[in-house]
Amino acid sequence: MACSDKNTTMTIADQIKAYLDSLPESKRLDMETLHHRILELRPGCTLWFLDGINSENKTVSNPNIGYGLHTLKYADGTTRDFYQIGLSANTTGISVYILGIADKTYLAQTFGKDLGKAKVSGYCIKFKTLKDIHLEVLEAAVRYGFEER
Repeated sequence: MACSDKNTTMTIADQIKAYLDSLPESKRLDMETLHHRILELRPGCTLWFLDGINSENKTVSNPNIGYGLHTLKYADGTTRDFYQIGLSANTTGISVYILGIADKTYLAQTFGKDLGKAKVSGYCIKFKTLKDIHLEVLEAAVRYGFEER
């Protein structure tokens, strides 16, 4: 089951295309490259699109493209389905989210030094453009994110 936020007249794929098309050309090209590379790593995965607007019609985050399916488990015993890998453009560049990793130091320790000019936190890899990073290292991190559960 994929999340499309409030727009039910467009498919998830249409919403992703519209989002990518709305970006400035240089960022759009990098985002399209990443989108296609992630789909090559996990063909047929569940796609998500979150427009970043809450139920009160306020912008609360940048739009996100999500890939895969992971069930989040909360302390109270409830669960929620969400994506495993997220991709988002922001004012300073691009963020790749790798969710569900138990060890919050793993990304930085394993991929950080070889990634290039990127900031790596517990679940997010941020960089300005694709030319600033080693794409094969980012792909290895994404593969790990799909496999780690």
